[in-house]
Amino acid sequence: MIDTEGIMSMLPHRFPFLLIDRVLELNDEKTYCKALKNVTANEPQFTGHFPGKPVMPGVLILEAMAQACCILAMKRLPEEQARENKIFYFAGIDGVRFKKVVTPGDQLVFEATFLRERGGIGWYECKATVDGAIACSATMMCARK
Repeated sequence: MIDTEGIMSMLPHRFPFLLIDRVLELNDEKTYCKALKNVTANEPQFTGHFPGKPVMPGVLILEAMAQACCILAMKRLPEEQARENKIFYFAGIDGVRFKKVVTPGDQLVFEATFLRERGGIGWYECKATVDGAIACSATMMCARK
């Protein structure tokens, strides 16, 4: 398990844009990562999206999914490269599907699976679920810089 402090040591994101609260699982082969975000009513996006009917914007769900993929990408780096403060950038997305509305009080669970890597770009299959139901799924690309 990796807590918020550990996540901040791997990702450059900070509040309000750090969207992963905890890493729950990382397999030994470093091909799978499970992370979570507690969606709370006091988050800044809910003041305008939408007043009286707060809904988590899809782009923020995708960003959180990308952050989960980047945590997996960082863990896959050889130790000497991880110490170089490498940054991964969101490089692409395919096959996005939104299946469920996410609202305050929900707990988003992200599952990122490594697919392949070539030339510093990694491909990941990722899904976000709430109570076991898929809220969003996509194939994501992260580029190392």
